[in-house]
Amino acid sequence: PDDVVEEYGADALRLYEMFMGPLEQVKPWSMKGVEGVFRFLARVWRLVFETNQEGDWVMREAVADVEPSKATNKVVHATIKKVGQDIEDLSFNTAIAQMMVCTNELTGLDQVPVRSVVTLLQVLNPFAPHLAEEVNAQLAAKFPEAVDGSDLANQPWPAYDEACLIEDEIDIVIQVNGKVRDKITISKDASKE
Repeated sequence: PDDVVEEYGADALRLYEMFMGPLEQVKPWSMKGVEGVFRFLARVWRLVFETNQEGDWVMREAVADVEPSKATNKVVHATIKKVGQDIEDLSFNTAIAQMMVCTNELTGLDQVPVRSVVTLLQVLNPFAPHLAEEVNAQLAAKFPEAVDGSDLANQPWPAYDEACLIEDEIDIVIQVNGKVRDKITISKDASKE
């Protein structure tokens, strides 16, 4: 473990051990797996920071105090719910997978809502406390009105809003002679016509 901590950090080691699969099963150790979770942690870091021309890490311009879209809110609240349930069930690997989904959603945004990032950090904190606390502290310094500057470990678990999880649009696939021709998204309350 000391070699892994020296090269990848304690958060990557901890995250990999939890990502390997159910706790009661015997699993083979793989350095590729450690590298994979290390890359995930790097993505979380790069969600908030980028390097400038001098090679220093600075906060990305895309991180802003804006309201998240409905789709982003849905993924964030689904992450709160899933990670909370998975921690209680000791299903850490699926909790980490959901955090990866949330990170991917936030990474693809033109403007990254700072409150959504902080929520991701709150659910990531039990798994990777060093990274989560560092990013949260820097976000709190830049956005004091939006981010509680106290340690994540001392904050209550975020609550999810069940209303954000309701699917109000559905995708309908258009097929002609068994071949997919198009896909449309409509309100689930739309009439048959």
